Amino acid sequence: MDAATANVEIARRFVAAVESGPSREQLASFLSDDVEQHELPNRLFPEGVRRDLAALLTSSEKGAKVLRSQSYDIVNVFGAGSHVAIEMKWKGVLAVPLGKLVPGDALTGQFAFFLEIENGKIRRMRNYDCYDPF
Repeated sequence: MDAATANVEIARRFVAAVESGPSREQLASFLSDDVEQHELPNRLFPEGVRRDLAALLTSSEKGAKVLRSQSYDIVNVFGAGSHVAIEMKWKGVLAVPLGKLVPGDALTGQFAFFLEIENGKIRRMRNYDCYDPF
């Protein structure tokens, strides 16, 4: 298996793990110690946000309290060397109210992750989370 194919598989496993609501340890197993994530501006983070490993793990825990469940439907995935681009349709079922939505309602969006993978771990992430109107 070449590097690009291996990295696409890592990206797919990462998305599946995030979807399942991983523990801190499970999530950290995909990420390098010096991971850098940049979530571009969106409805939830109008200024965007940058996260290191600790912030990513904390954000995941906070997300688990906001959502009852989430799912990612992979639309496209491309790998070239250490880079992977993955386009997805996302759906999260809310555990808390958000805007006009109440617990049990679904929040949906179109997401894209651009990953750089080194030594089997995600080193850099750029997230383009485009939420549908809510």
